[in-house]
Amino acid sequence: MAHAYTPGLKVSNRMRYRCRRILPIPGDVLVETGTTVEAQQVVAQTFMPGDITPLNMANLLSLPPADVVECMLKQEGDTVEVGDALARTKGIFGFFKSEYRSKVAGTIESISGVTGQLIIRGEPLPIQVLAYLAGEVVEVLPNEGVSIEADVSYIQGIFGIGGETYGRIRMACGGHTEELTQNLITDDMQGAIVIGGARMSAGAVRKAIDVGVSAIVSGGMDDQDLRDILGYDLGVAITGSEQVGLTLVITEGFGEIAMAERTFQLFSEREGDDAAVSGATQIRAGVMRPEIVIPLSESERQQIKEGEHSDGLLEIGTPIRVIRDPHFGLIGEVAALPTQPVDLESESKARVLEVKSEAGQTFVVARANVEIIGS
Repeated sequence: MAHAYTPGLKVSNRMRYRCRRILPIPGDVLVETGTTVEAQQVVAQTFMPGDITPLNMANLLSLPPADVVECMLKQEGDTVEVGDALARTKGIFGFFKSEYRSKVAGTIESISGVTGQLIIRGEPLPIQVLAYLAGEVVEVLPNEGVSIEADVSYIQGIFGIGGETYGRIRMACGGHTEELTQNLITDDMQGAIVIGGARMSAGAVRKAIDVGVSAIVSGGMDDQDLRDILGYDLGVAITGSEQVGLTLVITEGFGEIAMAERTFQLFSEREGDDAAVSGATQIRAGVMRPEIVIPLSESERQQIKEGEHSDGLLEIGTPIRVIRDPHFGLIGEVAALPTQPVDLESESKARVLEVKSEAGQTFVVARANVEIIGS
């Protein structure tokens, strides 16, 4: 059978998923190899140095810098609370003393007799890493983090914003071609992963933020709506750090695009199950896609068979998505893979394939203009 290779997004009822959860700086790993963890369980933690507050005590007390050290009531290494007296002048004949009380809490890190400067270091800032994936710890990296594995249903999106979040799958639309509008977002969706069909509207997103939805996943979105929600134009750097109140993932692309039917069906089958979502996206070197990870229960692992993976293999019958005009967003399957290059409308010559759409129509598309909807 004719075949070729092309990148694609993965949509799988069952696959073995592994993630690494690493601290930004060395710290403590809280679990051991073989431990079963929950998605929101803390598996590693560390502390970042607190913020510093510089105080020019010479100016504050109207003293020469060299006199500051002998007026200090607290020394290097001492802890201070808001309102504690830090320094007091001797005054004149015991009168007219000046005193400075701290406006911040922390630890005195340094006192300079040269500059008259005092530095207070705030409390260490805790950094905790959650498991993200409910599964088994298969590797512990001392002082760094862990690797976790589990059998999951897995869906990659094409673009997303917002960080990692958690919730239960909740279907909002009755079909994959239905637009996700404001009236479909209800108060009982608080904390849920809401699944739409086609384009999600700006009104739906704003209401979801007000309700407290954890994430929205839908087929498409208008780029102007995204700009309005963010308040600025999104660049090409990595997304995932946006603070809009929830995580957004689109599975197909920008515009009036319906979610792939098999993707919508997978979500429907997993409604009510807990999921983890990440909106982080990087479209350049080191491609990173937003994802929805739904761990399988023991009974589901026995019922759902793992698909046969042929990553990147393009052959007749492979489900694909067209990612360039004039058929951008078209979803179908490979109907034929001609071996010889052909002349395109652009007057260039390239290897092509025939795509049979879900409506039964057949189109000729350059192979470079499609991506696999992975299984």
